[in-house]
Amino acid sequence: MNYYLLFKSLHLISVISWMAGLLYLPRIFVYHAENSDDRKISDVFKIMEKKLYFYIMTPAMILSWIFGLLLIHSIGFQQLGQIWMIFKIIFVILLTMYHFYLRTILNQFRIDKNTHSHKFYRIINEIPTILLILIVFVVIFKPL
Repeated sequence: MNYYLLFKSLHLISVISWMAGLLYLPRIFVYHAENSDDRKISDVFKIMEKKLYFYIMTPAMILSWIFGLLLIHSIGFQQLGQIWMIFKIIFVILLTMYHFYLRTILNQFRIDKNTHSHKFYRIINEIPTILLILIVFVVIFKPL
């Protein structure tokens, strides 16, 4: 069995799942911020946010890291010295930090202490898209 292709496939599946959550959770925050006055709707959003973050996004992030590290192991740790790989790792760390920042926001909504407008969430929703584009171009073109 070709373990490199297996790890690569599982890595891509995990990353796609993680990215879906990173793009969707801030969108839920937009609607939650717009409807925070309605207790019933707010409670529904809290359930959706919690399930998305803890049952989909976080496991997908962990699996993305695991399979990514297994891929690095498969191709050799000397690849870590290449500039494109350094940039990819930096971008993935930023994506991971964004993931944990979303948890901070999730906790603020959970205790009804949201301080941001729906416009703020629309803006931060672009962060994972920008990082995804950078990661894909760095990995595919290896420009450096």
